[in-house]
Amino acid sequence: MKIAVIGSGGWGLAMAKAMAESGHEVAVWSHKPQTTAMLRQNRCNPKLLSGVAMPETILFTDDIGCAAGCPIVVVAVPSFAVCETARRLSPVLEDGQVLVLLSKGFDLQHGCCLLSDTLAREVEKNCPVVALTGPSHAEEVSRGIPTAVLAASPHREAAELVQKALSTDYFRVYTSPDIVSAELGGAMKNIMAVAVGISDGFGFGDNTKAMLMTRGIAEMSRLGVLLGGRAETFSGLSGVGDLIVTCVSNHSRNRRFGLLVGGGKPVEQALEEVGAVVEGYFATQAVHALTCDKDVDMPICRAMYAILVERKPLEDVVQSLLGRANRAEHDAYEAGNLWK
Repeated sequence: MKIAVIGSGGWGLAMAKAMAESGHEVAVWSHKPQTTAMLRQNRCNPKLLSGVAMPETILFTDDIGCAAGCPIVVVAVPSFAVCETARRLSPVLEDGQVLVLLSKGFDLQHGCCLLSDTLAREVEKNCPVVALTGPSHAEEVSRGIPTAVLAASPHREAAELVQKALSTDYFRVYTSPDIVSAELGGAMKNIMAVAVGISDGFGFGDNTKAMLMTRGIAEMSRLGVLLGGRAETFSGLSGVGDLIVTCVSNHSRNRRFGLLVGGGKPVEQALEEVGAVVEGYFATQAVHALTCDKDVDMPICRAMYAILVERKPLEDVVQSLLGRANRAEHDAYEAGNLWK
């Protein structure tokens, strides 16, 4: 099958490698001609995937027309670039081509909407969108480390096409109709990873880390249901799975950013030191915009906004977070008459 990968970052390259090794005809597009030239010459990007060579069968190009006629087009650009990339793709796409969204985050320029909504809106074609998300560091996928992810789409045939095309002997793909929760899990886990990084950087322990992760899932689920998703999706790969891998791994940019902030670095300096897009920083702003006028309990997300955007002292935010009114653990217990 012909597959185009739009974006030559670490995740795009890792998926291109896996698909090429499965026998697909893969082209990788980069918006920078110099990046295309480097990849053609070296067949690798040591800054992103050190020691990983790309198969000779992969075509590297700066012509976005490589997506024309491909049954599957993989969009693997940062969240802020999804809108513009979709506009560039639109003239070369036709109805029926399946768009696989690897990007995780929100579209801050268009009402903080989900990226699948942006992709569908800007492409202006009848192209089903499948969000591919889950605990999947590019560094490990590129080396054939066993991994499982979720292909989520309201279009069953599209999700199952992606499942069949992308599955390998080390890369297992599950399907789900719940694209809303799948995308929210992939975006909001970055906020929680920053929170865990801040906690570790400040010197808190494993108890605090576990608290942030489990209560973080509760917040993710609340917002997911509010936006039309299903709570149970957050107990799977795109929720708990992605949260774990992002919060505890040294591969995580969001965790590294949090460690720097928790250790006392100013936010701007920490962003600069990470040296790559910290999606959790932008997701924090998006979730605040989505929830500030809604009756939904999001204490960790609001605490992160206070630290990262309002620049309130960490100690004050921690005290405010822990000093909230007591409540039951689950919303159903809080609202229902379940006590004897």
